[in-house]
Amino acid sequence: MSSNSFGGIFTLTTFGESHGPMLGAVVDGMPAGISLSRDQIQQDLDRRRPNSSSASTARREPDQVRMLSGVFEGITTGMPIALVIENQDARSKDYGPIKDVYRPGHADWTVEKKYGHRDYRGGGRLSGRETVARVAAGAVARRLLSTIGVSVLGATRAIGGIPADLDQTDWQAALDHPLRCPDLEAAAQMEAAIASARTDGDSLGGIVEVRAQGLPAGWGEPVFDKLDARLGAALLSIGAVKGVEIGAGFALSSMRGSAANDAPGPDGFLSNHAGGMLGGISTGEELCLRLAVKPTPSIAKTQQTINREGHSCELQIAGRHDTCIVPRLVAVAEAMTCLVLADAMLWQRAREGFSQQGGTS
Repeated sequence: MSSNSFGGIFTLTTFGESHGPMLGAVVDGMPAGISLSRDQIQQDLDRRRPNSSSASTARREPDQVRMLSGVFEGITTGMPIALVIENQDARSKDYGPIKDVYRPGHADWTVEKKYGHRDYRGGGRLSGRETVARVAAGAVARRLLSTIGVSVLGATRAIGGIPADLDQTDWQAALDHPLRCPDLEAAAQMEAAIASARTDGDSLGGIVEVRAQGLPAGWGEPVFDKLDARLGAALLSIGAVKGVEIGAGFALSSMRGSAANDAPGPDGFLSNHAGGMLGGISTGEELCLRLAVKPTPSIAKTQQTINREGHSCELQIAGRHDTCIVPRLVAVAEAMTCLVLADAMLWQRAREGFSQQGGTS
């Protein structure tokens, strides 16, 4: 009932709160015999950390991961891989003055209605800080996928309504850019918009795009466990994500079938409007996913809300918060995509092994 676990064969369980001593992940189902280093996990965590851009929070967590189990002499053992990241820069006192007030846009009110009690320190387990464990686990899944040549990469497609041209740019350039946007002209406009919102005590949302390449055809289970359904659920489980678009997405609703259909050809599909999946099964084409990310709800502007007694009041949130969470969410979106694909990979291996043993006769 707690819903803190994810996956079928390649599974993840996370734990910890924003202002607790640490956050962590337990990954199970990772096959034995695969090289895995702490540095490979740390690389993804470093891309999620706050940076020097105006978008980022002033909370400076080092996010240094420790591997407690499942790896011996740099090789996975097939046992559960436990990962922990300590909190070292939490300032819980910032939340004392608003512990009896419900923050607009946050889950304060709903969590208290559900459990009758809540951790008011930065949202507890429902803070964006929780995603650090997902990113650590996603790095393990990424390593598994890399053994068969599958790669997953994300970038910022838009912030505050300012679009980036991702089709004519080198996505690798996004890895080093503070906004994770390879379109440098658009990124400069985004930076200006973020700085303006910060000055106004406000925040911005945007769009993250994730692409996966190298998938073979045939991954995903039809009907209830479609690959696109699993990806959609995983990406929507990220707190700030309010919509997921696959392939041409909503644009398909205004197209004719003759234009929308992805026709197969001798060397692959002639188009990819479906985003690399048909019938919930991968086509072998590039997977393309876009996430709608809401503005950060913690803002310095004065807002109307209620307190625990149900009385109206005004609220001005102090503390350290991202003006725009989009750049840091890129790594989280990649992680959740990797986790789904790693699970789909192992499901397909199990199916193929069952078939070879005569299981379909």
